[in-house]
Formats: sequence, C-alpha cells, structure tokens
Amino acid sequence: MDTEERLAVFLDYENLALGARDHLGGMQFDFKPIADALAVRGRVVVRRAYADWSYFDEDRRMLTRHQVELIEMTQRMGASRKNAADIKMVVDAIEMAFEREYITTFVMCTGDSDFSPLVHKLRELDKKVIGVGVENSTSRLLPPACDEFLFYDRLEGVDVPDESEAPAPKRSGRGAGKGSARSGGGRGGRAKAPAPAEAPVETPDETPSEAPAETATAASGTTTRGRRKKAPTAEAPVVEPVVEPAAEREADVEQEDAAASAGEDAPMEVRVAQTLADLLASTSGSVTASMLKRTLVRKDPTFSESDYGFRTFGEFLRFLADRDFVVLSAGPSTGDPEVALPEQQDTEGAFDLLRQVVRDAGGSAPLSGLKNEVRKRRPDFSEKALGYRGFLQFAKGAAAAGAVALAWDDDADDYLLTAS
Repeated sequence: MDTEERLAVFLDYENLALGARDHLGGMQFDFKPIADALAVRGRVVVRRAYADWSYFDEDRRMLTRHQVELIEMTQRMGASRKNAADIKMVVDAIEMAFEREYITTFVMCTGDSDFSPLVHKLRELDKKVIGVGVENSTSRLLPPACDEFLFYDRLEGVDVPDESEAPAPKRSGRGAGKGSARSGGGRGGRAKAPAPAEAPVETPDETPSEAPAETATAASGTTTRGRRKKAPTAEAPVVEPVVEPAAEREADVEQEDAAASAGEDAPMEVRVAQTLADLLASTSGSVTASMLKRTLVRKDPTFSESDYGFRTFGEFLRFLADRDFVVLSAGPSTGDPEVALPEQQDTEGAFDLLRQVVRDAGGSAPLSGLKNEVRKRRPDFSEKALGYRGFLQFAKGAAAAGAVALAWDDDADDYLLTAS
C-alpha cells in the first residue's frame, strides 16, 4: 500500500519575494531551498505561484526551471486589485482539497495571516498543512495554525547576508505591495536602479520617438513614479544606452541560467549527506536506502548511481560507508539497509575543522569558496545545524573562539581567514 505523502504547493509570490528583499539584506528569493526541503517530506504533484508577473520578470525564469506554474493576476485594471492573487489562491486550494483526494498535504508559502482561515479549513478537511515564510515578515498568527512551519531563511541553501554587511536594497519599485510601503521594485534583486543624478523631464512631444526607451525601462524594472524620459538634447544617443543594456541584460540572464544549472552539481557525497540529514530531521524513524534514493531522485530526476560507476545503489552506499560519509546497519528487509550519518560534530569540532582547512590552504584563505572546501572534508557540514544563519556568521563565531582570525581584505574584496 502506497503511504507516500502527496504535496500541493501554493506560493503567494509577492509576499515571499518582497519579504526576502526587505528582511534578508536585499537578497533574491530562490525556490530551490523550498523544493529540496519538501522533497524529503513527500512527492510534490502541484506547484503554483500567484502574482502580477510584470513586476517579477526575472523571477519567472527561476520558477520555470523548477516546474512552477505561474498564475497571472494582473493588477493594472484601472483600480486596485490588492487581494486578487490571495483570493484566487484560496479558491484554487479549496477546490483542489475537494476535487483531488489523493493530495494529502498543502504547502502554503506565505507569511500573511489572512490565510489562517484557509489553513483551518484545510485541516478540517483532514489535510496536513505546511507553511513557509520569511521569518521577519511572517505574522505570528500563521505558524501556530499550521501542522508544520518552515522559515525560509533557516532552510539549507539560503545564505542570509550578515546584518552588518547587508547592503540596502538598491532598486526602485514598480508595484505597491501588500502591507509594505516599498520604495524598491519587487523584482527580487537584479533589476537596475534608476540613475539618481538626473531628474526625469516630461517631453510629451517626443513620445513616439521614445517608445523603445519606455519598453526597455519596463523590462528593467524601474519605477512608475518617474518616467525616466529625458529631454532629447544634442547628446542624441539618449535612447541607445537604455535599449542596449536591456538586450545585454537578456543575454546575461541566459548565461546566469546556464551557470545556475551547471553550478548545482555539488559533489555526490555532499548531496547524499545533506539529503540524509534532512530526512533524519523530518522523520521520526530510521532512514532506509530505498527512502534515501527515492528522495535523491525527487531532488534530481536524472540521478543514477551508474553515473558514478556503481551498478547498484547499495554498492554506492557501501563505497560512502567505507569512507565514513555514512553509516550502514541492518534494515527491515534484505538489501535495504538503514542509513545514518556519523556522529555529529559539535561546534568546537567544526571550528577545528575550519582552522585545519585554512591551514591546508597555506595559512590563510578568502571566505568565498571556503564552505565547499569544508564540505569536502565533512559532507554533512551545515552551519545552520550548529545554530548559525550563514557561513559568515559561523566564521565570525570561529574567530571569536580563537580558531581563526577574520579581517576584511580590500584588495580581494572579501573576508580573509587566517589560521591561529
């Protein structure tokens, strides 16, 4: 009998994207950490995100890569439609609860307490509800209403900028948000800010000739408060600098997409250790080899142990066990052993590991890329499991404990760690 949980994910995208921008140092929201966290909880069969996507042009690419269905809720109708996306999301969730009985869990990705009645109703219908939201923008009323609530900034894979180093949001906004007076643009972090030096000049007579400039401006996510129409002066190429970067930006985004896809290939032992750690944290019982492989395939449907030179998954696990990456023990059935992680390191042990990695790098090393070097030694390493929100905060903790020295290097434009 199949007892696998089936999940339907609903994203109140504006709430999440603006919550990440306003409360996580201007960072761009990324769906992948949520997808990975949900992969260990069951099979996701529905993924929908609700927003006026004209405000989130660049985010659509990221969501499409993760097979999220984009539900368009256009706001520009001559009147405010502030709650249109919320209402549509509620209607779809209730309809799905009645029409698709095989869905056992609803994942509501929002921090808005207005969804509390929906959560209560879904639980009345015998559905499990998991909430996801940015911690500092989530209402205190919502988490207690859910069966489980995940704070986005605590998920593995979300590197929150340190508060003292977080830059102020730089872009300017195109849309008014729910419950947020924003001067930034709701696009998630890569839209360019308008040049502050020159005041916009209205030039009605030149409207036809400047239509391309307006189109390019809309594509780059600038504000609707000022039109950025500059008076056509003798320096004619006023339009070109606006159009050209837009085309270049499209090429850059495509390159970023390709790089992102290629950059997700972490060493296999790291992916196994992180997935196993998530499973152990989210399940009350033991984790078997079959459960581990099923979850790895959910995260990456192309996964196959044969790509790493092994005939079976059990042979692959024995290889990792021989190198102390995992621990195997007899399972409930032959050929399906239980899998666990080696005894977890404490904070002091993690500091010692960081110091050793820095020493092996020649006595000093930049912060960038250092986490990957630590994980080569300890694939299950996670600063979040030790109580730190990000690797920089972990490095500062190691510096405070005397394991390393930490200082900003202007030449490298990065923090430099030196072994003590």
